[in-house]
Amino acid sequence: MSEKHPIVAITGSSGAGTSWVKTAFEHIFTREGIKHPVVVEGDSFHRYERGEMKKLMAESLEKGTHFSHFGPEANVLDKLEELFKTFGETGKGQIRKYIHSPEEGEPYGQEPGTFTPWEDIPEGTELLFYEGLHGGFADGDVDVAQHVDLLVGVVPVVNLEWIQKIHRDNAERGYATSEVVDAILRRMYDYVHYITPQFSRTDINFQRVALVDTSNPFIARDIPTADESMVVIRFSNPDKFNVDFQYLLNMLHDSFMSRRNTIVVPGGKMGLAMELILTPIMHDMLAKRR
Repeated sequence: MSEKHPIVAITGSSGAGTSWVKTAFEHIFTREGIKHPVVVEGDSFHRYERGEMKKLMAESLEKGTHFSHFGPEANVLDKLEELFKTFGETGKGQIRKYIHSPEEGEPYGQEPGTFTPWEDIPEGTELLFYEGLHGGFADGDVDVAQHVDLLVGVVPVVNLEWIQKIHRDNAERGYATSEVVDAILRRMYDYVHYITPQFSRTDINFQRVALVDTSNPFIARDIPTADESMVVIRFSNPDKFNVDFQYLLNMLHDSFMSRRNTIVVPGGKMGLAMELILTPIMHDMLAKRR
């Protein structure tokens, strides 16, 4: 961890909704005058390009073994830890980008499913911001989580997470529901062993809970709306960030405390809650840096 070169990481599964927290941080960065953050996408630390990954997953399926983007074998997590360690100590490191679409690849002259070359982080970068699957990873000789100054988890209840993933992959990526269900099943071992444990290491978890019936997520016709949900926000150590629960209860109408370190807010207030909670934390972090 480093006061001079802070690292913020959002970790969450595919379809969890980490983009909500990313948007809240973008607003905070603008207000706090952070002009030079470096944004690191978790996909850029996958080990294989798209074509090779599909081939290896097919081979794994035939063998009956566990292999997915969720597990360490499909990622270069030692390089992710190296980046976090080096940035925290020196403000330097190397990053690359994973090309998701033709539009992303056009400036680089590359096809979707490929990586751009590794390049140095620009001089004067104020903060490293990671969003992906493994910001809180720790297993064997690799411990990414130990280098993060603020680790945020986004983890809807699992049925809601699956509904969000199915609808996203249907609408944005053209996958049939049966294909998405196959992906969920293929990833389950890695999800249980490598994704879920990260949420015990986070500083703050945001968990959306639906207030409508999601008991069969594979036939849900739509995603429960914000007004049809509540958000459970858990702080691992409220004293670490001087969390003012009374202030949050006053500012977030219809919120309540369910445990001494947990506040529950209406789903429609999730964005506001994120900014109210994260802004003072980031302000103090940047004040120490400067």
